[in-house]
Amino acid sequence: MEISGHTKVACLIGHPVSHSFSPYIHNFLAEEYGVDLKYTCFDVEPSKVKEALEGIKALGIIGSNVTIPHKIEVMPYLDEIDKNAAIIGAVNTIQNKEGKLIGYNTDGKGFVHSVLNEGYTLEGKHVMVLGAGGASRAVVVELAAHGVGKITICNNTLEKAEGLAAQVKENFPNVEMATIPLTVGSKELAGVEVLINTTPLGMSSRKDLSPIGDEVVPPTDLVVCDIVYTPHDTKLLKWAMQHDLKVVHGIGMLINQAIASFEIWTGVQVDAYEKVYELLLAKGVITR
Repeated sequence: MEISGHTKVACLIGHPVSHSFSPYIHNFLAEEYGVDLKYTCFDVEPSKVKEALEGIKALGIIGSNVTIPHKIEVMPYLDEIDKNAAIIGAVNTIQNKEGKLIGYNTDGKGFVHSVLNEGYTLEGKHVMVLGAGGASRAVVVELAAHGVGKITICNNTLEKAEGLAAQVKENFPNVEMATIPLTVGSKELAGVEVLINTTPLGMSSRKDLSPIGDEVVPPTDLVVCDIVYTPHDTKLLKWAMQHDLKVVHGIGMLINQAIASFEIWTGVQVDAYEKVYELLLAKGVITR
């Protein structure tokens, strides 16, 4: 699409941002849906976050993604924050609505959509989440908002897991919460219906590591999810597939959180997951 005087701008702010492939996704979606929009990246020093948000307003940029290390730092400068983003305590998407900056967190929504898109249900389920960091917070809050029955949070630092569990229980009283150390065996998995890894274990630099030991025998109906997307088949997912379990790959969360941001900025409902997936494959961003 040609750039004209009517072309709108969306962006990513973070530090650094040169590695980002968000422009591939959002410029593709704009082209696919005929939205007169261009998406670019701005490397914003931590000391310039306030000025960057003022610039979004001043320039009429319709929205922004926010990445490390600014997801928390942007919050004091927003005019409004979505309830779930406030509970999570981090913002990854900003909408400029007629000069009013509204913060959202689409990470957890992206994960939930990735599970639902595979045909699985979450309502009333017993879900175990491995890890209690920022990614876990986003996932746990959206799981609670989606009506899961019970969430067990596993973390090496139990105090951190307990703090997250208490905050979720306060905001979603109908969800049963539990915490255990990140030492999960067959006994701990009994009764669990969905298992989610939000730890870095399994990433490229730690591809030989898994939060679940090879010797652990899982329930036969367990759905195993990993938010790590590189490599595609993490060690955890390989363990699950060896036991003939259903799996949800991390790339789903990545694509769906981006789609959710695009929908917030444009009001356009997107049904292009497979096309975005194929685009990222073609760009070499991901591998099967």
